[in-house]
Amino acid sequence: MEIKIYNFKVMGDQRGSLVSLEGNKNLPFEIKRVYYIFHTLGDVRRGCHAHKDLKQVLVCTSGSCKVLLDDGSTKKAVILDSPTKGLFLDKMIWREMYDFSPDCVLMVLASDYYDESDYIRNYSEFLKGASDDVFCSS
Repeated sequence: MEIKIYNFKVMGDQRGSLVSLEGNKNLPFEIKRVYYIFHTLGDVRRGCHAHKDLKQVLVCTSGSCKVLLDDGSTKKAVILDSPTKGLFLDKMIWREMYDFSPDCVLMVLASDYYDESDYIRNYSEFLKGASDDVFCSS
């Protein structure tokens, strides 16, 4: 499994820094949905699902967290701890976000609108789909 991290250009001056995110420019898709996760306390895991078609970029705008990525044969953990880096999540990648710092704000940029039917929330079902490509559309 290849892990794709986007290093965003930082603009700024003595007043501070700014990162601009633009669909189909410095992100690999048109942005149709943005949401963020915050105030995640304790030993909580978020995500715990895959998507049949949706693609996402995760940006930790404040604090830090870890992301476990699983393509059905390989698992890798990534630390997100900078607002200048974005982690690309392709379709059919199981993801679990965990080990959130108290000040963590995790922003998610998505390639499509919310669609419950695109989610795979059962890990066994995901493994079957990942090995058979049953969920992958062309």
